[in-house]
Amino acid sequence: MAGAVVWASRAVEDVDAIASYIGKDSAAYASAVVKKILATTRLLEKFPLSGRVVPEVDDSNLREQLAYNYRTIYRVRSDSVLIVAIIHGKRMLAL
Repeated sequence: MAGAVVWASRAVEDVDAIASYIGKDSAAYASAVVKKILATTRLLEKFPLSGRVVPEVDDSNLREQLAYNYRTIYRVRSDSVLIVAIIHGKRMLAL
């Protein structure tokens, strides 16, 4: 079931927005957060089921990993993992 990690355009935009927002106060912290998010997603290539099922959605293929205060939401597919969104931990996922 493991495969390539693919990013949806929304997820890329989310990371850019997070980096910009945090970077207003601290470029170093923004860099650390982005690096942690990216490191988390690289692990999904080998361990796609390592994240927990997204609590507000009843779908075992929609999972999340946490990095600092952010939720990396991803969908496990037969041949890949799709990074769907990166949202703050206090936000509910809106599909």
